[in-house]
Amino acid sequence: MSVTSSAVRPPDSVLAAFEVKDDPVLLPGGKGGTWRAGHLVLKPVEFLAETLWRAEVLDGLPDRAEFRIARPVRTREGGWVVQGWEASLLVAGSPDTSRLDDVLRAGIAFHAAIADEPRPDFLDLRDDPWSYGDRVAWDELPLQATPAAMDLLQPLVHVRQPVDLVSQVVHGDLPGNVMFADDLPPAIIDWPAYWRPTSWASAVAVADALCWYNATPDLLARWAHLPEWGQMLVRALIYRIITDDKAVGPTVWTPGHISAYRPVIDLVVNQVDPAAGWHDLWGTCR
Repeated sequence: MSVTSSAVRPPDSVLAAFEVKDDPVLLPGGKGGTWRAGHLVLKPVEFLAETLWRAEVLDGLPDRAEFRIARPVRTREGGWVVQGWEASLLVAGSPDTSRLDDVLRAGIAFHAAIADEPRPDFLDLRDDPWSYGDRVAWDELPLQATPAAMDLLQPLVHVRQPVDLVSQVVHGDLPGNVMFADDLPPAIIDWPAYWRPTSWASAVAVADALCWYNATPDLLARWAHLPEWGQMLVRALIYRIITDDKAVGPTVWTPGHISAYRPVIDLVVNQVDPAAGWHDLWGTCR
């Protein structure tokens, strides 16, 4: 695989600190900076407080029959980070976004396993487009966006209503971060932590699948038993739209990007308001 100039190779001193001797190989996916070196996966730390918290939680999480995790690896000095790099054990498998029901089941089992974790303080300090989109979706920040994004957001904001659900630590980006391998439980990797209801994490995965992974409305219907499902889907879409807008700006709103969101918005808005006939809208828009 060719390495682009933006992909920074882990230095030899980092490899030595994690006690690996194999040459690193750039892995596909993610943000383009993740490397495999022997039995380890190494990547740059994005937010140190979150990395250290996540490593401690995953290190202490018992093995489960329902899912695997990418266990964090300490340096030879006993730390989780060296020179801005973290490492975890390589897990067998590859993502399969066509298996969204299995992704959701793995996510639900993972969330049950971490349900007692207290809210981490770093969530109040994390400042990135994803955290911003999350706060706007939950009406913790005012809605501000480019005109194209506001056009998409208007029907979602119109039907957004307060909910009374328990929040906990959840995985906010499941579809591409659940790995499947023959004869093994799904493996959950690359955990971005949020403090939200577990049904919101499932809704983000379903919204992503409908927008980007060729899922059909029956996926949404199969999980409609989850708490406040319609409202969670509304917030999931607001979150993704605001994040896209904040991360990229107005140039993200190409006709193709808008058309990926529009029918899903119609579907979800009419799920919240069944009188609107959401099946017909999906068919018309798709």
